[in-house]
Amino acid sequence: MKSIAISGSPRENVGKRDAKELRYQGLVPAVLYGGKNQIHFSVSAADLKALVYTPDVSFVALEIGSVKAQAIIQDVNFHPLTDLPLHVDFLELDEKKPVVMQIPVKLTGTSPGVKIGGKLIQKLRKLRVKALPKDMPQNVEVSISALEVGKSVAVGELKFDNFKITNNPEDTIVSVTMSRALKQAETDAKK
Repeated sequence: MKSIAISGSPRENVGKRDAKELRYQGLVPAVLYGGKNQIHFSVSAADLKALVYTPDVSFVALEIGSVKAQAIIQDVNFHPLTDLPLHVDFLELDEKKPVVMQIPVKLTGTSPGVKIGGKLIQKLRKLRVKALPKDMPQNVEVSISALEVGKSVAVGELKFDNFKITNNPEDTIVSVTMSRALKQAETDAKK
């Protein structure tokens, strides 16, 4: 999985007034969890754009003063009107512990059902994947080459060696339904 480097500066004061002052300066308050102790720091809002405003998922190589850590974004709080990040929680990665992340679904192949006029409906755009950091995929590939009209691909049908998908096995990822034009063509053919 790709990694994005971000540097932050440690925070001495933690509180509402300090956080407000940081946001006024174009910085975002953040916390790094999961290590030996929590680290409160601030990062530039511009540095977070590549991580927050994208459908892709990345690891984060954090450098906070003298501390270097590999992490993922655990949670982001946004302003309700401006949609700017107000606070970011990072989770420090341990190479021996599995982590759960939301990984995007990538559809591969061409569906024969779509070729004859069916409608492709993707119900899940991301899947919860549990894996060791070294085995975490950039995306989960789902082949639609065998999808005819009326068929679907469920989470339980996917099998991978290095990681496990923790969504409900009965959840539908993608399906091909009959389009209005195809229904009309079938009714016209019956007449």
